[in-house]
Amino acid sequence: MLERDYELGELPRLRDLLAEPQGAVHATFAFSTSASGRAGAEVTVRAVPLLVCQRCMQGFGFALQSGSEVEFATGESAESADAERELFGVVDGLVSLRELAEEELLLALPRAFMCDTPLTCGRAPSYASGEQSRDAGEMRQPFSALQDLLKKT
Repeated sequence: MLERDYELGELPRLRDLLAEPQGAVHATFAFSTSASGRAGAEVTVRAVPLLVCQRCMQGFGFALQSGSEVEFATGESAESADAERELFGVVDGLVSLRELAEEELLLALPRAFMCDTPLTCGRAPSYASGEQSRDAGEMRQPFSALQDLLKKT
């Protein structure tokens, strides 16, 4: 078993998703050989990246832990249907553990990041009571100009 820590700010595909490039991902790799004869690994990651909430647009820590099993494959065998596990491409027989950890971390993230309580965190945009009542009292008619044009024809 091999353990590594990688700074979140040094992971290029993750960098744009972070509110702040702080923290690290702890990755564990347990190597083995599959029944198909390919080398592989069980990969687990643990991190608390600071993401941007899509509701309140503020940073929040998202604790995650994830794991999966992968088989290593070269370019020509990367499309093999006999694989028991997910295939991860190798270049010249070498595996980038940093890229493997980054891939696992990206797969563990939700599609839309939201803090635990986006509606009640106090940072989500809200309408002042005067603004809301003013808008509610006015009936908007966006196509009224078209109605006038139809009357002229």
